[in-house]
Amino acid sequence: MKLSVVILNYNVRYFLEQCLLSVQRALKDLEGEIIVIDNASSDDSCAMVAKQFPEVTLIRNPENVGFSKANNQAVKVAKGTYLCILNPDTAVSEHTFVEALRFAESTPQMGALGIRYQDGTGHFLPECKRNIPTPQRAIFKVLGFTKGKKGYYANNLAPHDAGRVEVLAGAFMMIKRELYESLGGFDEDYFMYGEDIDLSYKILQAGYKNYYHGGLCVLHYKGESTTLDAAYLDRFYGAMRIFYNKHFKKNTVLTSLIFTGVSITKFFRGRKVSRRKQVRNTVDEAWVLTEDLNFLRNLSETLDIPVKSVALRAVQEDLLEGKMLVFDTQYLSYKNIFQLMQKQRKGGNSFRIRPPHSSFIIGSDQSDQKGEVLHF
Repeated sequence: MKLSVVILNYNVRYFLEQCLLSVQRALKDLEGEIIVIDNASSDDSCAMVAKQFPEVTLIRNPENVGFSKANNQAVKVAKGTYLCILNPDTAVSEHTFVEALRFAESTPQMGALGIRYQDGTGHFLPECKRNIPTPQRAIFKVLGFTKGKKGYYANNLAPHDAGRVEVLAGAFMMIKRELYESLGGFDEDYFMYGEDIDLSYKILQAGYKNYYHGGLCVLHYKGESTTLDAAYLDRFYGAMRIFYNKHFKKNTVLTSLIFTGVSITKFFRGRKVSRRKQVRNTVDEAWVLTEDLNFLRNLSETLDIPVKSVALRAVQEDLLEGKMLVFDTQYLSYKNIFQLMQKQRKGGNSFRIRPPHSSFIIGSDQSDQKGEVLHF
């Protein structure tokens, strides 16, 4: 078997459904499998997978064992030559796995491969390519200084470029299963955050190279399984402390500086998030790209704003303002949808996607807040 896609889920039932539908499309021409491991979700995620995706291997944990342990648990039953560790709040385009595998197989000494992340507003997420978080970089990160060659993010590569990077993010990470297992997988000392940094670093230490392929894109809603708040900063600091204790000489002064930076950032981030929660895109009309008249009619009866069907060309050629763009994946490919989101990301527009054969639309208007699901 060529590829095993491993998805760790926690209480994001509808985002998981879209993820699985997109992954199935992307595996159409590949010998692959999907493994979902659930960390004791309280929603009906597991029931949905069992009913709608009987071909998917489903592992149910009775408790939340964290990111590292759950992924390692799933990899133990994987059969693919390659693994793709994938977040549940993602969607991949139809050609992603084929192209990623082609790149991996043609790149000597490749350790892990990451691709470009785009959030639910169509914007690029810089954490998909990062530098090793030395103590200095970590201090700058928590204080909000991330640019420059010595910054936290790998800005030496433009978002659409391809090349070597030091650290990849765990929302989409492709790696040979044999290498993953030889390195011990994700370090289980990390519960959440930091495990992808640690694995990326271990890959480099073993003599392999990590690569970023900006020509491929994954939609990562980001705020769905985690919320970026003070608790996030606590986990970030905790993860960095584990990382430094394992891989760097302990430096009490730098550790204290990082802690101080986290405290300052928590204060200002809390104020910023509070303000952001009050800000919402104001849309005056829903423009729907579909050929399904029943879908269009049902949406018109559900939304409280005017709904109209529009030609694809209008969204491709014009820059829009104040529109909710609703994409039907039975009419457009995920690749086309990602491109249109990127083009129309400005102007106060918002985006919703109808996954294949689904009776809901899904989207997120903030990259660090929970998204929305609307049934019709």
